[in-house]
Amino acid sequence: QVQLVESGGGLVQAGQSLRLSCVASEHNLDNYDVAWFRQAPGKERLFVASISQEGKILTYADSVKGRFTVSRDNSNNTVDLQMNSLKPEDTAVYVCAARRPGRRYANGYWGQGTQVIVSS
Repeated sequence: QVQLVESGGGLVQAGQSLRLSCVASEHNLDNYDVAWFRQAPGKERLFVASISQEGKILTYADSVKGRFTVSRDNSNNTVDLQMNSLKPEDTAVYVCAARRPGRRYANGYWGQGTQVIVSS
């Protein structure tokens, strides 16, 4: 099983930035698409951003376009999420997930999450 570990969460003020990292145990991470999801207390888990296995296709939720950037370094088995201009509504637990192309993230591998709190 692929292990994913997120880091970089914390408490920040609105308008500030955070950079989240997702480090995988898989030495061939280029075999996987990777996505970020977030979940606020009492709410459903929502898609945030994704990056294809070779890093060529980037997808973002409308709510984060222009503010968040997803990137990957397959040589270091890492996917990052740069979050700028943070808003209180970005407060959530952020989780990374990996899937084989053509499969569902729900049936892929998931990390434990890292908490992001944005104060107003």
